[in-house]
Amino acid sequence: VQLQASGGGLVQAGGSLRLSCAASGRTFSSTTMGWFRQAPGKVREFVAAINRNGDITDYADSVKGRFTISGDNGKNTVYLQMNSLKPEDTAVYYCATRRFLRSGNSDADFSNWGQGTLVTVSS
Repeated sequence: VQLQASGGGLVQAGGSLRLSCAASGRTFSSTTMGWFRQAPGKVREFVAAINRNGDITDYADSVKGRFTISGDNGKNTVYLQMNSLKPEDTAVYYCATRRFLRSGNSDADFSNWGQGTLVTVSS
């Protein structure tokens, strides 16, 4: 599976962005997709995840109520709608697939990392 993240950019605090993660190659119908982010000088952290059916989602506490993850199976694409952005949301955002038989949201539970897309939120 190859993942391509896009949609990042520069936005003012309070603004919105929508990130996309397009999957190509051998995609699995039961794959859970996740978004992570890595701010400068910090470790990569979990942001959100969604199962293939789209009926189970999970969010980091820091983004609950502001970010929404969704998927379009027909396009093999997962989205991250980010509203009410804050300067602390500034990071490179990555998408990835959860490893087989894994259920956690740590970095080690995911693989097939895309190249990342930079989100910069100005104050």
